[in-house]
Amino acid sequence: MNTKSKGDRGEAEVARFLRGRGYALLASQWRCRFGEIDLVARDPEGVLCFVEVKLRGTGARALPREAVDRRKQEKLRLTAAAYLGFHDMDVPVRFDVGEVYEDDRGGMRVCYLKDAFR
Repeated sequence: MNTKSKGDRGEAEVARFLRGRGYALLASQWRCRFGEIDLVARDPEGVLCFVEVKLRGTGARALPREAVDRRKQEKLRLTAAAYLGFHDMDVPVRFDVGEVYEDDRGGMRVCYLKDAFR
């Protein structure tokens, strides 16, 4: 399975995780000139969540969240601002990270980090 397919599978797993917790999914792989947001969801309290999904297989040395460095965070902020402007939204927002861990048999486990950075 190639990297894109695995990434899509990880995003689908996080989307399923969120729906199961009462989130409404608004967009996936939303793109603009600044970048891409993996998932956009509204949590049960009405907060708009911009979700970065990171997948790691067995044997990975770093935590998935470590890939969301300052540079990536800034890119996500710009892309989120574009999303809000495009949809003419003025709502509370937060940035979350959905970590997906894949085992040797292809099973997936989600670790969800709310408000991963400001």
